[in-house]
Amino acid sequence: MKVESIRLKNFKTFQNVTLEEIQPYTVFVGANGVGKSTLFDVFGFLRDCLRDNVRPALAKRGGFKEIVSRGHEQEEIEIELKLKMELPIGWRTVTYIVCIENSAQGPVVSNEILRYRRFGNRGAPFEFIRFKNGQGDAITNESAFEEGVAEERETQKLESADILAIKGLGQFQRFEAASRFRSLIENWHVSDFHIGAARGSQDAGYAEHLSAQGENLPLVTQFLYENHKIEFDKVLSAMARRVPGVTNVEAQATQDGRVILKFSDGSFKDPFVSRYVSDGTIKMFAYLVLLYDPKPHPLLCVEEPENQLYPSLLGELSEEFSEYADRGGQVFVSTHSPDFLNHVGLENIFILSKESGFTSVRKASDDGNLVSLVKAGDLPGALWRQKLFEGVDPT
Repeated sequence: MKVESIRLKNFKTFQNVTLEEIQPYTVFVGANGVGKSTLFDVFGFLRDCLRDNVRPALAKRGGFKEIVSRGHEQEEIEIELKLKMELPIGWRTVTYIVCIENSAQGPVVSNEILRYRRFGNRGAPFEFIRFKNGQGDAITNESAFEEGVAEERETQKLESADILAIKGLGQFQRFEAASRFRSLIENWHVSDFHIGAARGSQDAGYAEHLSAQGENLPLVTQFLYENHKIEFDKVLSAMARRVPGVTNVEAQATQDGRVILKFSDGSFKDPFVSRYVSDGTIKMFAYLVLLYDPKPHPLLCVEEPENQLYPSLLGELSEEFSEYADRGGQVFVSTHSPDFLNHVGLENIFILSKESGFTSVRKASDDGNLVSLVKAGDLPGALWRQKLFEGVDPT
């Protein structure tokens, strides 16, 4: 999967914004309060809408009036994503549009469309799902839906108008596009990593994937070691390359039924319990566990990974993010760090700034001055530090 473009209307500070030509590895920069966290929350919001329906997802964020752009409370919130994804008939660019309005009965999904072209880039796109206010229809013969084969549609009514159609229909294999798209959204990972949560011990249990805050890191480490030794060894190998001195990491059960992490340093005989290891070491290990997941997330959103990491490790981490994207995933990162930006290509950077109270977005590679300076040998982070990213103050 690859998100190719994002269009947002009336979503907090994004009153009317389109991001195009998004790369598999994309980095977002901008001053505090400009909307980097809000952009990542678009993905968390859609995932919450699938998990809990639209009203609870809005309530979690303060309600519709806290999400809709200021001064546009009577309008719809609209999210449009274009993704390159694999379907039974091959790879297609799929467009998903969802509109949410605050009706007299409360928030409802006023419009929802999932569409793509049957024949690659030829012909008009077909709306495989089209719903308004909890009612609509969907094509059921997607696999056989080839040139000359007529579409077969099935009318459906959802239990509530605040349920996404891709949630209801995605449970059934005959709605293949909905099913696959739903699975992608459910597996997006929006990181909210906390060192304190990851550093402590945890009750013995079972966890396959790192959580958003990272508190289950010991359990995931144990799972990888016991069930996916090849991937676990890749994590250790990457740790040895990225963090000199760390030779091994193990999850160890304690007598009181908890699991702790122990790190081995080649200079010492006995391993260190995680609470005695630096924040940077813990964080780098957690990111590597996330990046070498045996069932990788199609999309990772990581905010300010530079926190608690030594500047010398930022290039190493950026390289790991880039390699994850090369393996088929997609990584979105927000950062304030010039040291991190020095290891990112200009074509991978989007600049967020505020205009008249709302966020605007542009590609760094569209700035001719930045392009010329980078070609002359300057690094993006150095240009960022010198305040040459027009309209943005990095402080």
